[in-house]
Amino acid sequence: MIKIFISVRNRLAITKKCIYALKEYSTIKHQIYVYDNETNYRLKEHFEYFYKLYEKRLISQITFTTSGSTFNAFSKASTCNFFGQQHEQDPNKDKYMFLVILDNDIIVTPGWDTKLAKSWKFVNKNKLHHIKVIGQLPGGIKNVTEKYTIGKTLAKAGKLGGSGLWSVRPNFFREVGFLDLKRLVGHNKMHDQLYWNLLERCSGGKPYILGLQEKLAIHCGLKVGSICNVLQHNRSDTLEKIKFKDAEKEIDKLDFKTFYDQVSNNVLLIKDW
Repeated sequence: MIKIFISVRNRLAITKKCIYALKEYSTIKHQIYVYDNETNYRLKEHFEYFYKLYEKRLISQITFTTSGSTFNAFSKASTCNFFGQQHEQDPNKDKYMFLVILDNDIIVTPGWDTKLAKSWKFVNKNKLHHIKVIGQLPGGIKNVTEKYTIGKTLAKAGKLGGSGLWSVRPNFFREVGFLDLKRLVGHNKMHDQLYWNLLERCSGGKPYILGLQEKLAIHCGLKVGSICNVLQHNRSDTLEKIKFKDAEKEIDKLDFKTFYDQVSNNVLLIKDW
């Protein structure tokens, strides 16, 4: 069993594709925890969509937040903390294979979870205790100093790395820690940067993220628009600009197979992450 945390804000069309891919391409039993943060576009449709998933028990939890309930801090960071705190209350918290931190514009590929499970088995068997995160290459991973072969897959260990898709041990929040939300009040980014600092300390300065030379997932941010970048770089009319109406219409009209074929063959998206 694995737990999957998904952070959502607007972009319902890609969220649907994200969750569909999880259901279609996962091989390990999982629980999905969704945090829908400050959505201001197609809000009723968000509720209706998640209602149907919840009713069918396809997700384990759906939580809608506001700027008040996330303390006016970067909502992904706030809700990732919430997810971690809740996980720590689970009597079976140490029995999960791993936890996943996932952005809603990430589309997983067939067998993504099996590849991660094999990689965690390798890391634990070889006592690579300094590895705290497993993701994919390039994934923003820098300062690579270690290389491994896991089955037929090349893996490289380094630092940094974007958290669009992070898999972590079940004790991650106890071992690495929670983010200090006081430092994130008024910000729309910095979840990753602050975790890099925690990971650097926790690993004793050693490489803390292992990237697999496998396409575990496709990052569709270039196709659907980036909430964080728009909020970070625009000072006016931002709530209107993060609706991405044209992208929503374009993605909505595509069935999953057509959409997946498009993104999995898009060179820019493949190289982007």
